Amino acid sequence: MARGRAAYEYTEAEDKSMRLGFLLIAAGLLSLLGLGCCWLRPALQERGGGGSANCTVLAVRQLGERFPCTFSCGAACRGTARYPCLQVLVRTSRSSAPALLHEDERQLRTNPKCSYIPPCARDDQENSENVTYKQKYWKEKVGSQPFTCYFNQHLRPDDVMLRRTHDETVLLHCFLWPLVTFLLGVLIVVLTICAKSLAVRAEAIKKKKHL
Repeated sequence: MARGRAAYEYTEAEDKSMRLGFLLIAAGLLSLLGLGCCWLRPALQERGGGGSANCTVLAVRQLGERFPCTFSCGAACRGTARYPCLQVLVRTSRSSAPALLHEDERQLRTNPKCSYIPPCARDDQENSENVTYKQKYWKEKVGSQPFTCYFNQHLRPDDVMLRRTHDETVLLHCFLWPLVTFLLGVLIVVLTICAKSLAVRAEAIKKKKHL
């Protein structure tokens, strides 16, 4: 009995391999749990009840109101500038009611009143020029041409997005890599156990031949 136990004792290399496998398993499970609670669940909630539609521009306008943004001019240099509010009103193929277009979910959360947030520059005039350029783009280049937009009737029925932040590819990678880490850990543990079992059996057969 003591010989059997001694035969199944892992070497230092096998012990390190087992620890690595269990570490990868734990990391994969914790990553899935953390991403599920902090990122994946809100992303799925944003996508729930949503879909795509064809949008057509109804009106493009600048409001008189200006909003603050934070610019960076170095490691320890930050400041506040302002930009005008651009609104792009569209009609979707799902509804005749006008909706406010946004760049994506992140922009919608940052400033739900406007359709575009320019890269924040120190000079307010430069911010205004960027917004004016975007206004001309929607008026002259897009015009009445239909384009694909995204909506969520449950969360934001009066808003549509030009693109989704949490698309299928991002969600796939969010789930894929923790799963690969978990499976790699399982594979290392299983291979280590199998290799040890085969080595013990080979040693037992070798001893029988010498008897």
